[in-house]
Amino acid sequence: METYKPTPGPLLAKISSPDDLKKLSPKQLQDVCDELREYIIDSVSIHGGHFGASLGVVELTVALHYVYDTPKDKLVWDVGHQAYGHKILTGRREQFHTNRKYNGLSGFPKISESEYDAFGVGHSSTSISAALGMAVASDLNSEGKKAVAVIGDGAMTGGMAFEALNNAGAQKADILVVLNDNNMSIDPNVGALKEYLADITTSKTFNKMRDEIYDLLGHFKSAGEKMRKVASKLEKAMTAAITPGALFQALGFKYYGPVDGHNVDALRRHLEDLKTVSGPKLLHIVTVKGKGFAPAEREQTKWHAQSSPFDKITGNPLSKPKTKDKRPPKYQDVFGDALVELADDNKDIVAITPAMPSGSSLWPMMNAYPDRSFDVGIAEQHAVTFAAGLATEGKKAFAALYSTFLQRAYDQVIHDVAIQKLPVVFCIDRAGLVGADGPTHHGLYDISYLRAIPNMIVSSPMDEQELRDMMYSSSKYNDGAWAIRYPRGRATGMKTRKEFQDVEIGKGREIEEGDSVAVLSFGPIGNYVKEASARLKEDHIQIGHYDMRYAKPLDTDLIDSVIESYDQIITLEDGTKLGGFGSAVAEYVAEKGVGIPVKILGVPDEIIEHGSQRELHDQVGIGPDGIIKTVKDIAGNKNYLIQNPYLCF
Repeated sequence: METYKPTPGPLLAKISSPDDLKKLSPKQLQDVCDELREYIIDSVSIHGGHFGASLGVVELTVALHYVYDTPKDKLVWDVGHQAYGHKILTGRREQFHTNRKYNGLSGFPKISESEYDAFGVGHSSTSISAALGMAVASDLNSEGKKAVAVIGDGAMTGGMAFEALNNAGAQKADILVVLNDNNMSIDPNVGALKEYLADITTSKTFNKMRDEIYDLLGHFKSAGEKMRKVASKLEKAMTAAITPGALFQALGFKYYGPVDGHNVDALRRHLEDLKTVSGPKLLHIVTVKGKGFAPAEREQTKWHAQSSPFDKITGNPLSKPKTKDKRPPKYQDVFGDALVELADDNKDIVAITPAMPSGSSLWPMMNAYPDRSFDVGIAEQHAVTFAAGLATEGKKAFAALYSTFLQRAYDQVIHDVAIQKLPVVFCIDRAGLVGADGPTHHGLYDISYLRAIPNMIVSSPMDEQELRDMMYSSSKYNDGAWAIRYPRGRATGMKTRKEFQDVEIGKGREIEEGDSVAVLSFGPIGNYVKEASARLKEDHIQIGHYDMRYAKPLDTDLIDSVIESYDQIITLEDGTKLGGFGSAVAEYVAEKGVGIPVKILGVPDEIIEHGSQRELHDQVGIGPDGIIKTVKDIAGNKNYLIQNPYLCF
């Protein structure tokens, strides 16, 4: 079947680059915006993708590429969810239907994909730092390039954004920061800054007065330098008195706004003016996430990203409605429900998330115990140390973070939790290869970077029952930190018991006894071994399978029994091979000095691009086919292995 490709409108069809856009008159830009918005809706309604953010910045995208000389001038999009229009206008319209698909376009800006993608982005709050570096480099090289960072109000809550603003003001670099204020990131923004920015939208009196001062400055240009300085000081004093723009001015930025982010002609004129203003500048625009698609405007969290085809008029799913979803629950939902059950019986349990209550399924806990649940905003470092502070006062802190986001708080995990031996539980969602979001979101390194830390248990359940029981066990553990990793997607669908049971620390279990080859798996990826084992039996090959549960501490007694009973060990994990679970097993075998080979199956030392989880698992050889191939290769090379008894692959 031929893949559906949307038909662009008459103006959009002629735009293959920003140079083509610049050939149009300013009066035609609104028509381009309408066609671009329709094209995004058409494509995402069939192929899926991040939706609301890109619709909200259509006018800004068109205005930026119309005014600035990209790719010479550098345009950096924070996070990248909002960059669909940017990709379509910069030569990728014909490939846009492959967005987020295996071997297709990345869902985020990516340097290797296009010269128009000035910086690769996936995590939030990085755009100002990157654009500042580009602006300073341009100044050092005397190139005259402009640098623009587009950052949302949610990403602006990240500490890194403030660090960059502070440094940019001190550097007096020629940089423009566009603050896209839609009062909505993935979940509703939280914190003082959210209220601070919201106040600006009501400052109509200030904007009217400031416009009058600017007019006054124009009239008094002949009155000399003294009058201009007096008027300038008056404007700054008024800004400080009645608008939150004082924050940015205090950091050394010239503040402009707020302005309507959906008036493309006004944006064009503002950007043309700001292009001539030197030094650090901040343009504050107010937009609506999901603009132009009514369902997305009404339910912004739901429409942040869409994976299933939907009617582009009504927003209703195209698939037939089911009376009841009989699919297995998602691991994140198993976690969310279990946490509430544990909190029912333990008043000291508290929950923390850095701006991901939906993604981490913390809403059940937040609804049941709002005074014991904390969304701290896009602030992973703060989230970890905040959890540590709670733990010092006897609270059992469950910190729910994505694996890839926990990387941002590594110092805090070591310094503030592990060194102080505090009993924080890290519930690590999206562990392993995550799929369409690609390399910036793959959670591949947590096993390696956590097992190196003292006072840290590293565990992973093979199924939803084990997840529930590990959470229960960790809730009673007070001798250090405990990490529980689980993947994106659905669990096994097994029937779970209501009661919790202890999972003994550092103890695995035998799933199936075999002949000469034993597979030691870590986490839900072990369910592939079951599938591989059933297929291998058809070829009269019986493998042993052991669910190890813990990468730290290892079940060395179980490994010893495997060494006594088998000729070959295969380890399996959904994480990097370097320093991971397989490395831990190989290290133990090597230190023991026994002659049994260890073959490590995991993600190789390279960047893995995007695709479905199963496609990526198969690509790196940790799916059922890869397991079967490895077992058969070993079976066909027994003589070689006997000749090399100390070989660790």
